[in-house]
This record gives sequence, C-alpha cells and structure tokens, in this order.
Amino acid sequence: MLLTIDVGNTNTVFAVFEDGGAFTGSPVFESRINTDTARMADQYAITLMDILKLRGIKNDEIKGAIISSVVPPVTAQIKTAAEDLFGISVLTVGPGLKTGLNIKIDDPSCLGGDLVCGSVAAKEFYKTPCIIIDMGTIIKVMALEKSGAFLGCTLSPGIGISFEAMDRETAALPLVGVERTERVIGTNSPDSIRSGVLNGVGCMLDGLIGRFEKELGVEGNDCSVVVTGGNAMQIKPYCERELEVNPHLVSQGLRIIYNKNPMR
Repeated sequence: MLLTIDVGNTNTVFAVFEDGGAFTGSPVFESRINTDTARMADQYAITLMDILKLRGIKNDEIKGAIISSVVPPVTAQIKTAAEDLFGISVLTVGPGLKTGLNIKIDDPSCLGGDLVCGSVAAKEFYKTPCIIIDMGTIIKVMALEKSGAFLGCTLSPGIGISFEAMDRETAALPLVGVERTERVIGTNSPDSIRSGVLNGVGCMLDGLIGRFEKELGVEGNDCSVVVTGGNAMQIKPYCERELEVNPHLVSQGLRIIYNKNPMR
C-alpha cells in the first residue's frame, strides 16, 4: 500500500492507496488532522500509527510514502515519523522529482507542492483546458491550458480566514461556522455573516471562472472546472457555475507522482 501525506496550513491529510493494478482514483481512506508545528516526529508517528490501526491497516502493509508540504517546519518531522514507522524512504514533492507537469510561471521551483499535485491529477482525470479550485486555508484557482501545462493561479483568503477576521477585527460580530444558509438576505448576525462570506466567495468564483475562460480563449462547455479541498462541498451550492467536486485530487496527484519516480 502507498501512503500519501498532504501537509497544509490548517490540516494534514493522510491517504492510503492500494499498490499496483488499475488505478480507480479513490483511496482506501483519507484522514485529516490539525497541522501543528509544535508536534515532534514521535508524536506524528503515534498519531499516524493510531489512524492506521483504526482503519485496520498494519504498519508492514505500507510499502511506500510521499509527502507534499507547504509548512516547512512540519515536513522534516512528519517525514522522519513515516520513515521510522515503516522503515522506508519517503519521497518529498519538490525540485528534482518527476511530475510530468509543464509549469509556465516566472519561477517554477516556487510553485507549492499542493498546487503541483492537484494539477497533475486534474491533467490525468479531466478534459483540458481545466480550472482547478482548491478550497483550503487559501482559495487557489489554477489554470491548465489545452496541453495540460500549468499557466498560473489566483490566491484569495479562505472561508475560515474570512470568518476569523470578522470576529477578530470587530467588537460585536460573533465567530460563526460554515453551516448552510438558505437566504441571501440575512435577518440576524450569524446568518448575515455566513451569507456574506459564502455567497461572496461563490460569486467571486463564478466571476473568476469566467475571466479565466476568457484568458484561456474558451467557452464554458470547452473547459473543465473541478473543486477540491476541505470546503469544496460547502461552497458548491453557492456557485452558479457547474463544478465537479473531487475531494481526493491532491492525494491522487501524490500517487501519480510517486509512480513517475520508480528509483526510490
């Protein structure tokens, strides 16, 4: 079995894939924990061991592992944890690793591993040109041209950041969660905040998709739009554009990249 690890600013996602055979796209399981820069390698190892035990997977069933991380202090700790736990060498997405992705930005080496992995999977599973939306701590909207090359992206504050900022920077507004609101016009503070953030992000995404398509020189039916990340399902109802939700996109990309690097 293959273990993929996606270390994000808020969450770390562990996924396990069956090794070999036809790739159906879905992992055996995915599990999310809070990303904690204060946690040491042994603590990550214990957490990972408990997650696998909960899913009925033995340590010796993990034959390979690969990490994508946007939190450098965590990368070394979690890599050490996995190597100690499974007795294997763990790959890290970065310069020198084959991805099969042509990156057409000013400095390709600066592109975050999560963006690389999501783009690799989107290129594999969806029609190009393709627009990829990653609803994480930061909302990342990425463009793949017809050839599958990565052209660039936009970065915006995520839903959680928006809620937290309104609570932190005001005296009377409460901190609310991502619960669904049916009406645009809120009649109380919590619903008004939810509506403003969720409908606002939905409108922003609809607008960005249209502008991306214009720069890509395509119309809606000629461009795939896929959304992933922790808030993918929550944001879909607030967008008028049709979105393909794939919660496993980054994990799938990690698996594809792992298989492109046989000398491990």
